[in-house]
Amino acid sequence: MTKEYTEAFQGVIGKTVQESTPWWPQPTRPPHGSPNVVVILLDDLGFSHLGCYGSDISTPNIDKLAKNGIRYNNFHTTAICSPTRAALLTGRNPHATGVSFVSEYDSGFPNARGKIGKDTTLLSEILVEKGYSTNAVGKWHLAPGKEQTNIGPFDNWPLGRGFEHFYGFLAGATSQWQPDLVEDNRRIKQPKRAEDGYHLTEDLTDKAIEYVRDQKSAAPDKPFFTYLAYGATHAPHHAPKEYIDRYKGKYDKGWDVIREEWFARQLELGIIPADAKLPPRNPGVKAWDALSKDEQRLFARMQEAFAGFLEHTDYHIGRFVEFLREIGQLDNTLIVLLSDNGACAMGGDEGTVNSWIAGQGDEKESLEEKLRRIDEIGSPTANNHYPAGWAQVGNTPLKWYKSFVHAGGIKDPLIIHYPEKIKDKGGIRRQYHHVIDIVPTILELIGIEAPETFKGIKQQPIHGTSFAYSFNHSDEPTRKEVQVYEMVGNRAIWHQGWKAVSAHKPDTLFEQDDWELYHVDVDYSEMNNLAKKYPEKLKELIDLWWKEAERNKVFPLDGRSLQGKLRAMRGNLAEAAGPIQRVFYPSKTSFHASLAPDLRNKSFEIRAEIEQITETTEGVIVAHGDSSRGYALYIQDNRLVFHYNVSNKRKYVIQSTEELPTEPSVLRFLFIKDGENEGVGKLFSGEQEIGEGRLADISALGYFGGLFHVGQNEQSPVGQDYQVPFAFNGNLKKVIYTLGGYQTDLEAAIEFELATE
Repeated sequence: MTKEYTEAFQGVIGKTVQESTPWWPQPTRPPHGSPNVVVILLDDLGFSHLGCYGSDISTPNIDKLAKNGIRYNNFHTTAICSPTRAALLTGRNPHATGVSFVSEYDSGFPNARGKIGKDTTLLSEILVEKGYSTNAVGKWHLAPGKEQTNIGPFDNWPLGRGFEHFYGFLAGATSQWQPDLVEDNRRIKQPKRAEDGYHLTEDLTDKAIEYVRDQKSAAPDKPFFTYLAYGATHAPHHAPKEYIDRYKGKYDKGWDVIREEWFARQLELGIIPADAKLPPRNPGVKAWDALSKDEQRLFARMQEAFAGFLEHTDYHIGRFVEFLREIGQLDNTLIVLLSDNGACAMGGDEGTVNSWIAGQGDEKESLEEKLRRIDEIGSPTANNHYPAGWAQVGNTPLKWYKSFVHAGGIKDPLIIHYPEKIKDKGGIRRQYHHVIDIVPTILELIGIEAPETFKGIKQQPIHGTSFAYSFNHSDEPTRKEVQVYEMVGNRAIWHQGWKAVSAHKPDTLFEQDDWELYHVDVDYSEMNNLAKKYPEKLKELIDLWWKEAERNKVFPLDGRSLQGKLRAMRGNLAEAAGPIQRVFYPSKTSFHASLAPDLRNKSFEIRAEIEQITETTEGVIVAHGDSSRGYALYIQDNRLVFHYNVSNKRKYVIQSTEELPTEPSVLRFLFIKDGENEGVGKLFSGEQEIGEGRLADISALGYFGGLFHVGQNEQSPVGQDYQVPFAFNGNLKKVIYTLGGYQTDLEAAIEFELATE
């Protein structure tokens, strides 16, 4: 009889089973002995913050990984989180992936779309096709802001890019006490409240353990890839009080002395060269002794909070590593631990308590206001960030901070732990490498290659260079030839031990940039600018920068200020703004801030349609923000209330003067702008006015980031006179916003990821 085959089927199909040969496809398996892969990514952690890199912060579990693995002291990132994550997961330079800036920003050009192009496979996509189980836990920040809503699209969320499970948050930052949580492709409520002991770092660690435990139970012979990207130690610096109090008084001597002590310890550990120098304080950082006693007390407490945050994170990393040991998987697991950029100076010169961005959305907090709240630092009621002076300490012995491409922005810790392959335990590696080199290193260790095409799309080649050679060859010269950098207009190029670098002043011509030249092979801290001594060498490197920038899709250069970038993006948002009305329906979960109407400095109306009001009807109709700032419209004690919290400095509360009628109702809050940054707010039941009051500070109204809630206030309360979630207990049919123009709140999200330019 005729033998027929399908393309996939490799048996024989006859007219009957007796005349046929069955065949079962075998599952795809990675090469025999392939290791598990765990990438632990910390956020805004400076070069010196870990104990094994010189600090006095207790990180015994991370230090143990270093003691039994190897540390790198010449490893580099991109200077900001989203681009580093794109480079880390693809092995390509970030501009070429489409992520040259934070993911909320779309410049209108291919190099800044805020998402990784489909021509650049992620490590997760490669490994899942090769038979790995894959899961991502923690911060993502690789989906455009407009795609982070509850309706997606989801193709740039983790499950759309090769991960089989995801638990964490999508944006650049979130509260550690009241996070904006996502599981797989849906937003969820946190499993318990902060008051009951919840903390995001613990929750993420629990979920990572759960994913691995379940995978090893179901498929014990199958390796896994876990991407564990903690929110720590990005601001707000939130930690349990007992961890913060462990550092009480430890930083009273100030950042100048602490920086010198950490530098001395780095020399003692050998993590920096013996001839390294400690640069002067960065411009803008005051001498500690020049501060007032109150400033010193406040700033020391802010550093105590950061240290407690890091030690708390280290404890939970230790839990995860110990779990791998308990199930017999540690020796065959490649652990890569790193930070995404240098320490962050976004707290400004004086730090913050209420908002972790200095001056964001409102005038900055006064010293007196911050001192009144000093005991709240690190707690659920604060959104704190330390001053730039402590960020400088975190980058010891390097200059500048996150977003700069001087070494303080790009030189970061890297620890590799892999007992089956690393014999030089506790070793230090000095070869020059970059975050794009991690993917080719992992692929080489597994014994697979990146695909030339993926799902029918031709792929960009891997840009990175594997550094697996360095595991057991400490003295072998680096195999890397060149590395290009660009971040918010700041530019640099490294080539064979030399570095040219420039810090760009926003909104100026690039031709006006001053380039510096360093022989970094012998000048670890970039102390000795050789630009005037070797002008030809500098020209050679600048010319090379232009060639490498073109090859890696850095163009067009964007040296605009943040305000200039946002003005351009606002034009695009305005064109896509659509009608002046938006309708929202109540939801048990909250919405991403990009759905929140922009109410700044304009007249607007919020209209709530309710089927029936009774004497017991209560709850939040809409809320946007959190306990640090925001607004809420709600019913309490049978009265309608509009509450506007201006950065915990001023609160405007308009309450109805009479109880609400018990009948089907339309409730309204109407705001009429009648002056500069102020206006009158009116409450209505149907057409009857039931309350009135004035609002000022409206230039910040609705500009909060955070979450947007309809029918409940899931996270921390905007209004302090109710407890979350204060869900609406009646039949709220819909809420209609009417305003002169509708824009999303992506701008706030973008500001959340930038240090001072």
